[in-house]
Amino acid sequence: MTTLSPAAAAGRTGVSIDTLRYYEREGLIGPIGRSAGGRRAYTEDDVFWIGLVTCFREAGLGIADLREFVAILRSDRSPQDRVAFLHERRAALEERVAALHRAIGVLDEKIAYYG
Repeated sequence: MTTLSPAAAAGRTGVSIDTLRYYEREGLIGPIGRSAGGRRAYTEDDVFWIGLVTCFREAGLGIADLREFVAILRSDRSPQDRVAFLHERRAALEERVAALHRAIGVLDEKIAYYG
């Protein structure tokens, strides 16, 4: 199985090595395997999870939300629990998008007024 060094995993995922360690400490990814020399060795599955966590963070989910989602995924809870969690976060994200559109509208009005 091919593995990546921390630097290579960071490069592939666009996050820093410190962020990778933080995600692992918080239980959002991993546990990350180790090489014979004791260095972290990231798999393609790890890279997928890092991408998922990063996407959710960019969507505004907090660490507590991510911990909850990971706990849901790692437990024997039903698929409906997973879907319900995602629907709730999606609705919150839609509200944020609407708020951003309103703010952009106000900015456009001020640009037109002052321009």
